[in-house]
Amino acid sequence: MKIYITFLSLFLFHQSILCANFEVKMLNQGSSGVMVFEPSVLKIGLGDSVTFKATDAAHNSASISGMIPLNAKAWNGELSRDITVTFDTPGIYGYQCTPHSMMAMVGIIQVDDNQSNLNEVESAAKIFKSKFVMNQNRFDDYLKMLSTQ
Repeated sequence: MKIYITFLSLFLFHQSILCANFEVKMLNQGSSGVMVFEPSVLKIGLGDSVTFKATDAAHNSASISGMIPLNAKAWNGELSRDITVTFDTPGIYGYQCTPHSMMAMVGIIQVDDNQSNLNEVESAAKIFKSKFVMNQNRFDDYLKMLSTQ
């Protein structure tokens, strides 16, 4: 039993060393326009984390229903607060700043080079972007970037 616990502890410690933490800024103005996450498209490994930094006030990060892999954990950060999300399910995740979603303040994260839920994300994005009052093609542009990164 002692060997099992030691092995498990070493395995978990080793896994935590291999996992990375990425930072995404929530901005009023970024290099690609107004009301953006920077970077807006991110590819990460399974088990990696993303810290959404409240660089500018009155933003949050929240997953979008229908735009995360099946069985993945949804998140909904508080306004003007950093939130760190660990991604343990491979696939594509769409997320938003809730108060600025109509301004297309959205982003995409791909975990583990997995695009198994791409069709579902694209379908949900078509519906979701109908409420955008600006940057109508932002989701489409971000999804296209997944194949070029």
